[in-house]
Amino acid sequence: MSEISIDEQVAIPETLRERDQWVCWREEERDGKPTKIPVTPGGGGFASSTASETWASFEAALDYSETEHADGVGFVFTDDDPIVGVDLDDCRDPETGDVDDAALDIIERLDSYTEVSPSGTGYHVLITGALPEGRNRRGSVELYDTARFFTVTGDHVGRTPTRVARRQDALTAIHREYVQNTERDTRAESQEPDSADDEAATTGTADVDVDLEDDDLLEKARNASNGEKFERLWNGNTAGYDSQSEADMALCCLLAFWTGGDRTQMNHLFRQSGLLREKWDEVHYADGSTYGEKTIERAITTTSEFYDPDAGDDTADDISATSSPDVGAADSERSRAYLAEKNQILSDRVDELEATLTEKTERIDALEAEVKRLTDELATRGQEEEECQGEHAATTSENSSESESSSLLGRLFGGRSK
Repeated sequence: MSEISIDEQVAIPETLRERDQWVCWREEERDGKPTKIPVTPGGGGFASSTASETWASFEAALDYSETEHADGVGFVFTDDDPIVGVDLDDCRDPETGDVDDAALDIIERLDSYTEVSPSGTGYHVLITGALPEGRNRRGSVELYDTARFFTVTGDHVGRTPTRVARRQDALTAIHREYVQNTERDTRAESQEPDSADDEAATTGTADVDVDLEDDDLLEKARNASNGEKFERLWNGNTAGYDSQSEADMALCCLLAFWTGGDRTQMNHLFRQSGLLREKWDEVHYADGSTYGEKTIERAITTTSEFYDPDAGDDTADDISATSSPDVGAADSERSRAYLAEKNQILSDRVDELEATLTEKTERIDALEAEVKRLTDELATRGQEEEECQGEHAATTSENSSESESSSLLGRLFGGRSK
Protein backbone atom coordinates (compact mmCIF):
# COMPACT_ATOMS: atom_id res chain seq x y z
CA MET A 1 0.00 0.00 0.00
CA SER A 2 1.39 3.41 -1.03
CA GLU A 3 0.23 5.81 1.66
CA ILE A 4 0.20 9.49 0.69
CA SER A 5 2.21 11.66 3.07
CA ILE A 6 1.04 15.03 4.41
CA ASP A 7 3.39 16.87 2.04
CA GLU A 8 2.07 14.87 -0.93
CA GLN A 9 -1.52 15.60 0.09
CA VAL A 10 -0.76 19.34 0.10
CA ALA A 11 1.00 19.04 -3.28
CA ILE A 12 -2.18 17.81 -4.98
CA PRO A 13 -3.84 20.91 -6.51
CA GLU A 14 -6.96 22.29 -4.85
CA THR A 15 -8.65 22.17 -8.27
CA LEU A 16 -8.70 18.39 -7.92
CA ARG A 17 -9.20 18.06 -4.17
CA GLU A 18 -12.31 20.25 -4.13
CA ARG A 19 -14.22 17.93 -6.49
CA ASP A 20 -16.14 14.88 -5.27
CA GLN A 21 -14.71 12.73 -8.08
CA TRP A 22 -12.41 10.46 -6.11
CA VAL A 23 -12.13 6.70 -5.90
CA CYS A 24 -9.61 4.33 -4.38
CA TRP A 25 -7.71 1.59 -6.17
CA ARG A 26 -6.04 -1.68 -5.34
CA GLU A 27 -3.65 -3.71 -7.41
CA GLU A 28 -4.73 -7.15 -8.60
CA GLU A 29 -3.27 -9.59 -11.09
CA ARG A 30 -5.32 -10.09 -14.24
CA ASP A 31 -4.17 -12.17 -17.18
CA GLY A 32 -0.78 -12.38 -15.53
CA LYS A 33 -0.37 -8.59 -15.34
CA PRO A 34 -0.76 -6.25 -12.34
CA THR A 35 -3.91 -4.14 -12.84
CA LYS A 36 -5.22 -1.21 -10.81
CA ILE A 37 -8.86 -1.86 -9.93
CA PRO A 38 -11.03 1.15 -8.96
CA VAL A 39 -12.64 0.75 -5.53
CA THR A 40 -15.54 2.64 -3.92
CA PRO A 41 -14.28 4.58 -0.86
CA GLY A 42 -15.83 3.19 2.30
CA GLY A 43 -17.72 0.35 0.66
CA GLY A 44 -14.86 -1.53 -0.94
CA GLY A 45 -16.90 -2.62 -3.96
CA PHE A 46 -15.99 -2.02 -7.58
CA ALA A 47 -16.09 1.67 -8.53
CA SER A 48 -17.16 2.78 -11.98
CA SER A 49 -15.74 5.81 -13.80
CA THR A 50 -19.25 6.48 -15.15
CA ALA A 51 -21.25 6.02 -11.91
CA SER A 52 -20.93 9.03 -9.63
CA GLU A 53 -22.55 7.17 -6.71
CA THR A 54 -19.34 5.12 -6.44
CA TRP A 55 -17.19 8.24 -6.02
CA ALA A 56 -16.49 10.30 -2.91
CA SER A 57 -14.66 13.36 -1.63
CA PHE A 58 -10.88 13.50 -1.55
CA GLU A 59 -10.87 13.21 2.25
CA ALA A 60 -13.10 10.12 2.23
CA ALA A 61 -11.00 8.43 -0.45
CA LEU A 62 -7.80 9.29 1.39
CA ASP A 63 -9.11 7.83 4.66
CA TYR A 64 -10.13 4.58 2.97
CA SER A 65 -6.81 4.31 1.12
CA GLU A 66 -5.10 4.00 4.50
CA THR A 67 -6.92 0.74 5.20
CA GLU A 68 -5.89 -2.74 4.04
CA HIS A 69 -8.61 -2.67 1.38
CA ALA A 70 -6.99 -0.11 -0.93
CA ASP A 71 -3.54 0.86 -2.23
CA GLY A 72 -4.12 4.47 -3.25
CA VAL A 73 -6.53 7.11 -4.54
CA GLY A 74 -7.61 8.13 -8.02
CA PHE A 75 -9.35 11.05 -9.74
CA VAL A 76 -12.22 10.43 -12.16
CA PHE A 77 -12.47 12.51 -15.36
CA THR A 78 -15.98 13.57 -16.40
CA ASP A 79 -17.73 15.64 -19.08
CA ASP A 80 -18.63 18.18 -16.38
CA ASP A 81 -15.05 19.27 -15.70
CA PRO A 82 -12.41 20.80 -18.02
CA ILE A 83 -9.59 18.60 -16.74
CA VAL A 84 -7.49 16.49 -19.12
CA GLY A 85 -4.97 13.87 -18.03
CA VAL A 86 -1.83 13.05 -20.02
CA ASP A 87 -0.45 9.62 -19.17
CA LEU A 88 3.20 9.00 -20.06
CA ASP A 89 4.15 5.34 -19.54
CA ASP A 90 7.50 3.57 -19.50
CA CYS A 91 9.51 6.76 -19.89
CA ARG A 92 11.33 7.01 -16.54
CA ASP A 93 13.98 4.89 -14.86
CA PRO A 94 12.72 4.55 -11.25
CA GLU A 95 16.26 4.02 -9.93
CA THR A 96 18.20 6.74 -11.75
CA GLY A 97 15.34 9.12 -12.56
CA ASP A 98 16.44 9.33 -16.22
CA VAL A 99 13.64 10.35 -18.58
CA ASP A 100 13.33 9.85 -22.34
CA ASP A 101 13.31 12.83 -24.69
CA ALA A 102 9.67 12.55 -25.78
CA ALA A 103 8.37 12.63 -22.20
CA LEU A 104 10.60 15.59 -21.34
CA ASP A 105 9.35 17.43 -24.42
CA ILE A 106 5.69 16.86 -23.52
CA ILE A 107 6.15 17.81 -19.85
CA GLU A 108 8.06 20.96 -20.79
CA ARG A 109 5.46 22.11 -23.32
CA LEU A 110 2.42 21.39 -21.16
CA ASP A 111 4.03 23.23 -18.23
CA SER A 112 1.37 22.17 -15.69
CA TYR A 113 1.08 20.03 -12.54
CA THR A 114 3.05 16.82 -13.08
CA GLU A 115 3.62 13.87 -10.74
CA VAL A 116 5.38 10.52 -10.82
CA SER A 117 3.11 7.52 -11.35
CA PRO A 118 2.75 4.83 -8.61
CA SER A 119 5.18 2.49 -10.39
CA GLY A 120 7.81 5.21 -10.68
CA THR A 121 8.23 4.42 -14.39
CA GLY A 122 5.98 7.17 -15.79
CA TYR A 123 4.36 10.55 -15.30
CA HIS A 124 0.87 12.00 -15.06
CA VAL A 125 0.33 15.56 -16.30
CA LEU A 126 -2.95 17.33 -15.50
CA ILE A 127 -4.14 20.36 -17.44
CA THR A 128 -7.42 22.07 -18.31
CA GLY A 129 -8.60 22.25 -21.90
CA ALA A 130 -10.59 20.35 -24.50
CA LEU A 131 -9.22 17.09 -25.87
CA PRO A 132 -9.05 17.27 -29.68
CA GLU A 133 -11.10 14.81 -31.70
CA GLY A 134 -9.53 11.63 -33.01
CA ARG A 135 -7.52 8.88 -31.41
CA ASN A 136 -6.38 9.42 -27.83
CA ARG A 137 -3.56 6.92 -27.54
CA ARG A 138 -0.41 5.98 -29.41
CA GLY A 139 2.54 4.12 -27.98
CA SER A 140 3.28 5.24 -24.42
CA VAL A 141 1.25 8.48 -24.66
CA GLU A 142 -2.42 8.44 -23.65
CA LEU A 143 -4.87 11.32 -23.16
CA TYR A 144 -8.04 11.20 -21.03
CA ASP A 145 -10.85 13.67 -20.42
CA THR A 146 -13.87 11.53 -19.48
CA ALA A 147 -14.99 8.10 -18.23
CA ARG A 148 -11.53 7.18 -16.93
CA PHE A 149 -9.64 7.58 -13.67
CA PHE A 150 -6.07 8.60 -12.92
CA THR A 151 -4.11 7.24 -10.00
CA VAL A 152 -2.89 10.22 -7.98
CA THR A 153 0.26 10.06 -5.85
CA GLY A 154 1.08 13.67 -4.94
CA ASP A 155 4.71 12.90 -5.87
CA HIS A 156 5.09 16.29 -7.54
CA VAL A 157 7.83 16.76 -10.12
CA GLY A 158 10.04 19.71 -9.25
CA ARG A 159 10.24 22.63 -11.69
CA THR A 160 6.68 21.97 -12.86
CA PRO A 161 3.81 24.22 -11.71
CA THR A 162 1.84 23.37 -8.58
CA ARG A 163 -1.45 24.25 -10.28
CA VAL A 164 -3.52 22.67 -13.05
CA ALA A 165 -2.91 25.16 -15.86
CA ARG A 166 -4.88 25.79 -19.04
CA ARG A 167 -2.76 24.61 -21.97
CA GLN A 168 -5.10 24.25 -24.95
CA ASP A 169 -2.61 25.20 -27.68
CA ALA A 170 0.08 22.91 -26.29
CA LEU A 171 -2.44 20.05 -25.90
CA THR A 172 -3.60 20.46 -29.50
CA ALA A 173 -0.03 20.42 -30.81
CA ILE A 174 1.01 17.42 -28.69
CA HIS A 175 -2.08 15.48 -29.71
CA ARG A 176 -1.26 16.16 -33.35
CA GLU A 177 2.43 15.32 -33.09
CA TYR A 178 2.47 12.39 -30.67
CA VAL A 179 -0.97 10.78 -30.95
CA GLN A 180 -2.86 11.70 -34.11
CA ASN A 181 -0.08 12.05 -36.68
CA THR A 182 0.99 8.59 -37.91
CA GLU A 183 2.42 9.79 -41.24
CA ARG A 184 5.85 10.35 -39.74
CA ASP A 185 6.01 6.79 -38.38
CA THR A 186 4.82 5.29 -41.66
CA ARG A 187 7.46 7.21 -43.63
CA ALA A 188 10.20 6.22 -41.19
CA GLU A 189 9.27 2.54 -41.43
CA SER A 190 8.99 2.51 -45.22
CA GLN A 191 12.28 4.21 -46.10
CA GLU A 192 15.24 6.21 -44.93
CA PRO A 193 15.64 9.69 -46.43
CA ASP A 194 18.31 9.54 -49.13
CA SER A 195 17.85 12.80 -50.97
CA ALA A 196 17.43 16.52 -50.36
CA ASP A 197 13.69 16.20 -51.10
CA ASP A 198 13.29 13.44 -48.50
CA GLU A 199 15.20 15.46 -45.94
CA ALA A 200 13.02 18.49 -46.57
CA ALA A 201 9.91 16.35 -46.12
CA THR A 202 11.04 14.92 -42.80
CA THR A 203 12.48 18.06 -41.27
CA GLY A 204 9.86 20.50 -42.50
CA THR A 205 12.38 22.86 -44.10
CA ALA A 206 11.47 24.77 -47.23
CA ASP A 207 12.65 23.77 -50.70
CA VAL A 208 13.20 27.43 -51.67
CA ASP A 209 16.11 29.70 -50.85
CA VAL A 210 14.70 32.76 -49.06
CA ASP A 211 18.05 34.50 -48.47
CA LEU A 212 16.66 37.67 -46.82
CA GLU A 213 18.86 39.98 -44.79
CA ASP A 214 17.66 40.50 -41.20
CA ASP A 215 16.41 44.04 -41.77
CA ASP A 216 14.55 43.09 -44.97
CA LEU A 217 13.00 40.07 -43.28
CA LEU A 218 11.80 42.08 -40.27
CA GLU A 219 10.34 44.74 -42.55
CA LYS A 220 8.37 42.15 -44.53
CA ALA A 221 7.18 40.42 -41.34
CA ARG A 222 5.96 43.72 -39.86
CA ASN A 223 4.18 44.74 -43.08
CA ALA A 224 2.43 41.39 -43.58
CA SER A 225 -1.25 41.01 -42.80
CA ASN A 226 -0.34 39.43 -39.43
CA GLY A 227 2.35 42.04 -38.83
CA GLU A 228 0.74 43.36 -35.62
CA LYS A 229 0.96 39.91 -34.09
CA PHE A 230 4.61 39.60 -35.14
CA GLU A 231 5.40 43.05 -33.71
CA ARG A 232 3.80 42.22 -30.34
CA LEU A 233 5.78 38.99 -30.02
CA TRP A 234 8.98 40.62 -31.26
CA ASN A 235 8.64 43.27 -28.55
CA GLY A 236 8.18 40.59 -25.87
CA ASN A 237 4.41 40.96 -25.42
CA THR A 238 2.96 37.56 -24.38
CA ALA A 239 -0.67 38.73 -24.09
CA GLY A 240 -3.07 36.06 -25.35
CA TYR A 241 -0.75 33.15 -24.52
CA ASP A 242 -1.02 30.93 -21.44
CA SER A 243 2.74 30.96 -20.92
CA GLN A 244 5.86 32.56 -22.34
CA SER A 245 6.85 29.17 -23.75
CA GLU A 246 3.80 29.29 -26.02
CA ALA A 247 4.69 32.83 -27.05
CA ASP A 248 8.26 31.68 -27.80
CA MET A 249 6.85 28.94 -30.01
CA ALA A 250 4.54 31.37 -31.82
CA LEU A 251 7.37 33.76 -32.69
CA CYS A 252 9.60 30.90 -33.81
CA CYS A 253 6.86 29.63 -36.12
CA LEU A 254 6.64 33.07 -37.72
CA LEU A 255 10.42 33.22 -38.03
CA ALA A 256 10.42 29.73 -39.55
CA PHE A 257 8.02 30.94 -42.23
CA TRP A 258 10.04 34.02 -43.15
CA THR A 259 13.48 32.34 -43.02
CA GLY A 260 12.45 29.21 -44.89
CA GLY A 261 13.28 27.15 -41.81
CA ASP A 262 16.86 28.43 -41.50
CA ARG A 263 17.78 27.39 -37.95
CA THR A 264 20.82 29.66 -37.73
CA GLN A 265 18.96 32.78 -38.83
CA MET A 266 15.96 31.93 -36.62
CA ASN A 267 18.21 31.65 -33.58
CA HIS A 268 20.04 34.86 -34.49
CA LEU A 269 16.78 36.78 -34.89
CA PHE A 270 15.11 35.40 -31.78
CA ARG A 271 18.05 36.61 -29.69
CA GLN A 272 17.23 40.15 -30.84
CA SER A 273 13.60 39.89 -29.71
CA GLY A 274 12.04 40.95 -26.44
CA LEU A 275 11.21 37.31 -25.62
CA LEU A 276 14.83 36.26 -25.11
CA ARG A 277 15.55 35.00 -21.57
CA GLU A 278 18.19 32.84 -19.85
CA LYS A 279 16.06 29.73 -20.35
CA TRP A 280 16.75 29.91 -24.11
CA ASP A 281 20.27 28.53 -23.62
CA GLU A 282 19.50 26.09 -20.80
CA VAL A 283 19.88 22.36 -21.52
CA HIS A 284 16.45 20.82 -20.97
CA TYR A 285 16.71 17.49 -22.79
CA ALA A 286 18.59 14.26 -22.31
CA ASP A 287 20.20 14.53 -25.75
CA GLY A 288 21.89 17.79 -24.69
CA SER A 289 19.53 20.05 -26.63
CA THR A 290 18.79 23.46 -25.19
CA TYR A 291 15.30 24.85 -24.77
CA GLY A 292 15.93 27.24 -27.67
CA GLU A 293 17.20 24.54 -30.04
CA LYS A 294 14.23 22.30 -29.35
CA THR A 295 11.76 25.18 -29.75
CA ILE A 296 13.24 26.05 -33.15
CA GLU A 297 13.14 22.40 -34.20
CA ARG A 298 9.46 22.06 -33.25
CA ALA A 299 8.58 25.33 -34.97
CA ILE A 300 10.12 24.19 -38.26
CA THR A 301 8.40 20.79 -38.01
CA THR A 302 4.95 22.28 -37.37
CA THR A 303 5.18 25.04 -40.00
CA SER A 304 3.34 23.80 -43.09
CA GLU A 305 4.25 26.59 -45.55
CA PHE A 306 7.20 28.91 -46.01
CA TYR A 307 7.73 32.28 -47.64
CA ASP A 308 8.47 32.05 -51.37
CA PRO A 309 10.23 35.21 -52.64
CA ASP A 310 9.37 34.31 -56.24
CA ALA A 311 5.64 34.44 -55.45
CA GLY A 312 5.72 38.15 -54.51
CA ASP A 313 4.87 40.04 -51.36
CA ASP A 314 1.07 39.81 -51.81
CA THR A 315 1.20 36.03 -51.90
CA ALA A 316 3.48 36.01 -48.89
CA ASP A 317 0.98 38.10 -46.98
CA ASP A 318 -1.87 35.77 -47.90
CA ILE A 319 0.06 32.67 -46.93
CA SER A 320 1.26 34.08 -43.63
CA ALA A 321 -2.25 35.17 -42.76
CA THR A 322 -4.01 31.93 -43.60
CA SER A 323 -1.48 29.21 -42.87
CA SER A 324 -1.52 29.97 -39.13
CA PRO A 325 2.07 28.82 -38.52
CA ASP A 326 1.55 28.81 -34.75
CA VAL A 327 -0.44 25.60 -34.76
CA GLY A 328 -0.72 24.61 -38.43
CA ALA A 329 -3.55 25.12 -40.92
CA ALA A 330 -5.46 22.10 -39.65
CA ASP A 331 -5.81 23.69 -36.23
CA SER A 332 -6.86 27.21 -37.25
CA GLU A 333 -10.52 26.51 -36.46
CA ARG A 334 -9.65 25.18 -33.02
CA SER A 335 -7.46 28.21 -32.39
CA ARG A 336 -10.30 30.58 -33.29
CA ALA A 337 -12.67 28.68 -31.02
CA TYR A 338 -10.12 28.76 -28.23
CA LEU A 339 -9.57 32.50 -28.63
CA ALA A 340 -13.33 33.09 -28.69
CA GLU A 341 -13.65 31.10 -25.47
CA LYS A 342 -10.76 33.01 -23.88
CA ASN A 343 -12.31 36.34 -24.91
CA GLN A 344 -15.61 35.28 -23.36
CA ILE A 345 -13.87 34.32 -20.12
CA LEU A 346 -12.05 37.65 -20.04
CA SER A 347 -15.31 39.49 -20.80
CA ASP A 348 -17.06 37.68 -17.95
CA ARG A 349 -14.17 38.52 -15.66
CA VAL A 350 -14.39 42.20 -16.62
CA ASP A 351 -18.12 42.14 -15.87
CA GLU A 352 -17.40 40.60 -12.45
CA LEU A 353 -14.77 43.22 -11.67
CA GLU A 354 -17.07 46.03 -12.79
CA ALA A 355 -19.85 44.67 -10.57
CA THR A 356 -17.43 44.40 -7.66
CA LEU A 357 -16.23 47.94 -8.29
CA THR A 358 -19.81 49.21 -8.32
CA GLU A 359 -20.51 47.45 -5.02
CA LYS A 360 -17.38 48.91 -3.45
CA THR A 361 -18.23 52.39 -4.75
CA GLU A 362 -21.69 52.15 -3.25
CA ARG A 363 -20.19 50.93 0.01
CA ILE A 364 -17.74 53.84 0.04
CA ASP A 365 -20.60 56.30 -0.55
CA ALA A 366 -22.56 54.76 2.31
CA LEU A 367 -19.55 54.92 4.62
CA GLU A 368 -18.88 58.54 3.70
CA ALA A 369 -22.53 59.40 4.42
CA GLU A 370 -22.27 57.62 7.77
CA VAL A 371 -19.06 59.51 8.61
CA LYS A 372 -20.76 62.82 7.77
CA ARG A 373 -23.76 61.93 9.92
CA LEU A 374 -21.57 61.00 12.87
CA THR A 375 -19.49 64.16 12.41
CA ASP A 376 -22.62 66.32 12.42
CA GLU A 377 -23.95 64.46 15.45
CA LEU A 378 -20.71 64.99 17.32
CA ALA A 379 -20.73 68.67 16.43
CA THR A 380 -24.33 69.01 17.67
CA ARG A 381 -23.51 67.19 20.89
CA GLY A 382 -20.49 69.41 21.45
CA GLN A 383 -22.60 72.52 20.98
CA GLU A 384 -25.25 71.20 23.37
CA GLU A 385 -22.60 70.35 25.97
CA GLU A 386 -21.15 73.83 25.71
CA GLU A 387 -24.59 75.35 26.21
CA CYS A 388 -25.26 73.09 29.18
CA GLN A 389 -21.92 73.98 30.72
CA GLY A 390 -22.72 77.70 30.25
CA GLU A 391 -26.11 77.34 31.89
CA HIS A 392 -24.59 75.31 34.71
CA ALA A 393 -21.91 77.96 35.26
CA ALA A 394 -24.52 80.73 35.36
CA THR A 395 -26.67 78.80 37.85
CA THR A 396 -23.67 78.09 39.99
CA SER A 397 -22.71 81.76 39.93
CA GLU A 398 -26.20 82.86 40.97
CA ASN A 399 -26.31 80.34 43.77
CA SER A 400 -22.89 81.42 44.91
CA SER A 401 -23.96 85.10 44.94
CA GLU A 402 -27.09 84.32 46.93
CA SER A 403 -25.05 82.29 49.42
CA GLU A 404 -22.51 85.08 49.85
CA SER A 405 -25.31 87.64 50.37
CA SER A 406 -26.93 85.50 53.04
CA SER A 407 -23.62 85.05 54.78
CA LEU A 408 -22.93 88.79 54.73
CA LEU A 409 -26.39 89.63 56.09
CA GLY A 410 -25.90 87.07 58.79
CA ARG A 411 -22.67 88.65 59.89
CA LEU A 412 -24.17 92.14 59.81
CA PHE A 413 -27.41 91.48 61.59
CA GLY A 414 -26.81 88.27 63.39
CA GLY A 415 -25.57 89.89 66.59
CA ARG A 416 -28.34 92.52 66.64
CA SER A 417 -31.06 89.87 66.44
CA LYS A 418 -29.74 88.23 69.57
